[in-house]
Amino acid sequence: MKKNTLSQRKDDHLDIVLDPTRAITHTDGGWSSLRLEHCALPELALDDIDLSSRFLGKTLRAPLLISSMTGGAARAESINAHLAEAAQHLGIAMGVGSQRVSLREGFEQGLTRALRQRAPDVTLLANLGAVQLREADGLDLARRAVDSLHADALILHLNPLQEAVQPEGDRDWRGVLLLIERLCRELEVPVIAKEVGAGISAPVAMALANAGVQVIDVAGTGGTSWAAVEAERASDPADRAVAMAFADWGMSTAACLHEVRRALPGMALIASGGINDGVEAAKAIRLGAQLVGQAARVLPAAMQSTEAVLAHFDILLRQLRIACFCTGSRNLDALRSAPLQAPHG
Repeated sequence: MKKNTLSQRKDDHLDIVLDPTRAITHTDGGWSSLRLEHCALPELALDDIDLSSRFLGKTLRAPLLISSMTGGAARAESINAHLAEAAQHLGIAMGVGSQRVSLREGFEQGLTRALRQRAPDVTLLANLGAVQLREADGLDLARRAVDSLHADALILHLNPLQEAVQPEGDRDWRGVLLLIERLCRELEVPVIAKEVGAGISAPVAMALANAGVQVIDVAGTGGTSWAAVEAERASDPADRAVAMAFADWGMSTAACLHEVRRALPGMALIASGGINDGVEAAKAIRLGAQLVGQAARVLPAAMQSTEAVLAHFDILLRQLRIACFCTGSRNLDALRSAPLQAPHG
């Protein structure tokens, strides 16, 4: 089957994100300004620490989300299979990449019920761009995204910056909030709002909550800069210059977490965007995240095998467990109350 424009774009994105010579990541998600206070006498057994978490009515064995990564690219089927199998084995959640290509063009790339069969017990999250709700059949497209995976919830990703700097981007976002509100009323599963690397502010989070969104993934700076990715894709020097001016645009994940948690103390929050290791995951949980998501960090492993994905997360979970141990936190609820110190110097 001939590759279409949307599928080619997704392949371009993968090539750029996987290329270590291209500077498309932010340097820090705000974590370096935070320090968990060390407990020299934890009175705990490391192996007894409980990392389980509740999310959307299910118990996860760890507070991790394999965050939205790829949908529609030619390599997506094997990537998603490896991720789904690892999520099933680890008992963690998984969000797929945008399903627009698979639903519109028939490039399924593993985004079907077959993915659910690989991960029957996983909290599986469908994914569609929020701006796609403006299309004539946008609400139906959202339902199809959920049904095609038998998903537990739907991620609506908010990416206005990426769309604005992308030559073929969707630049008319009028009425999207009202459409999100309608979708939240009509869809049978919860709706999750997610940025893609520029962060969600407290006012936007409150508007989304009022519209009926049940979970917010703040997805701030610190991970992949999609403006920088689009700059790398640009064939026109002017387009590249426009996009590169926004390479470090946005709010840090840590700042977003702090502000949104203060504004919406009861909202379920996901922290993604520049979570590099288990120590940063612990800091995100301390700031109020229910789950911590990774995407680009696990992508090289997902290109290889399920075993490589498991090895990647084994390191992160060991780090997170030690962070709990060294703060005297026997579980995640205790970690959320662990003392924070400002760094010296």
